This record gives sequence, C-alpha cells and structure tokens, in this order.
Amino acid sequence: MNVLIIEDEELAVRNLASIFKEIGDVTPVAVLESIADTVEWFGNNEDPDLVFMDIHLADGSAFEIFKLIDINCPVIFTTAYDAYALQAFKVNSIDYLLKPIDAAAVKKALSKLKNITKGNVTSDELKRILSILKPSNDYKTHFLVSQKGDKLVPLIANDIAYIFIDLNIVKAVTFEEKAFVMQYTMDELSAMLNPKDFYKANRQFVIARKAIKDIDLWFNNRLSINLKPTAPEKVLVSKARITDFKLWFSQG
Repeated sequence: MNVLIIEDEELAVRNLASIFKEIGDVTPVAVLESIADTVEWFGNNEDPDLVFMDIHLADGSAFEIFKLIDINCPVIFTTAYDAYALQAFKVNSIDYLLKPIDAAAVKKALSKLKNITKGNVTSDELKRILSILKPSNDYKTHFLVSQKGDKLVPLIANDIAYIFIDLNIVKAVTFEEKAFVMQYTMDELSAMLNPKDFYKANRQFVIARKAIKDIDLWFNNRLSINLKPTAPEKVLVSKARITDFKLWFSQG
C-alpha cells in the first residue's frame, strides 16, 4: 500500500514511519509539510492508496487543500485536537486519530479501510469514532520533569508561559522564567494541555493565553505575539491561521 504523509512535525513523521515499518506492507511515497506542497504534489503524481494528513500544517488548516484540489483517495486525519471531527468526515475521511498515535490505532484504521473496500462498514464504526472524539476534560495539570539529571520536580501546567523547540529539544518556560526539558513532542503536549488555556501558534511554539502581552501586525499579513516573559524568538501566527487564533483567544 502506497501512503502519502502530510505532516509538518518531524517527530510525528518519524513515529508514523516507525509504525509503518512495524506493520509492514505500507510504503510512504512522500512526506509533505504544507498546503502548497500538497497541492503541487497531487498535480504531478498519481493518487496514493491512502493519505495520512495532519490538520494543522505549516501554512494553515489542511481542510483548505480540499477547496483547492480534488482528492479522490481515502484520508486518515491525524491531529492533537478533537474539534474537527465532523468536518473531517466530509472529505473522504476513513478515520480520525488523535495524537500521540500508536501502532494499534493505525492498524485499526487500516482494517477499517479494508472493510470499507469490501462494503462491510456499519454505523457502529462511525459511532465508535465519534465517541472517541468527545471533548475530554482530562487534561494534565501537573508534570514531573527532570532536573539536574537525578531529580524529578513538579511542574504545574498553569505556571507554563510557553513551550518551544530549542535545537530539537522541547522546553517549557514558566512565568518565573525557569526552563524545563519536556519528554514529549509538541503535538503530544498540545493534546495534554487544556486548549482553552494553550494554543499551538506554529511548529515551534505553544503559548499560554495568560502569557500574551500584546500583538503586532507583521510582514506578509502575519501576527507577532509578544509574550511575558519574552520568548527567545518571534512567535508568529501565519495569515491562514489568524482567524483560528482570534477565535481561540476570544472564546477564552
């Protein structure tokens, strides 16, 4: 089976590749990071057997792809968020996997694809997926993080101002400007933290609502989010995600 991966986070790509290797008989034909790359790829290649597509991409929501081109092959969406389920099922979605994804979840999704091709899918399948996607209040409020190699210290989620990637290391910075190395990917942390309080601004930053000091209009119609404490680099929100960001902030 030829599979196309549309995912902008390197660790998530590695995880999928490892799962495909474990399952066998699954061959990734390409890895794409953006809406633009995806549109171009489908314009120059035959459709794969299946697409694994992250919803939040480098240049906006993956649903924009379906407004630009026709994708006639089945799609399995992967994301850290559960707010897009019904929209996902309108665009050839076979399944909807919440990150962090494991081999068992992928196997079930592939099994469902086989059942669909045989005409064996029942309404219970859709009910099962929707039950998984019900909003959960079981978000992490505390983490245990390593400090000085041989000690674990508590980190309270409400104390986190922002999380960022520093030289491929995920770090959480508190309002007291203390930095802690996190043993999770950005997508995993996005799923663990309450989305009412935290927002994944881009591939490099997850920010807390309480940390937002003010916002500047930036080049190419982007937003530059100024945090307190100050982040080590600019926190930019792309033009495509401005509406999503404003909606998140106003609903807090």
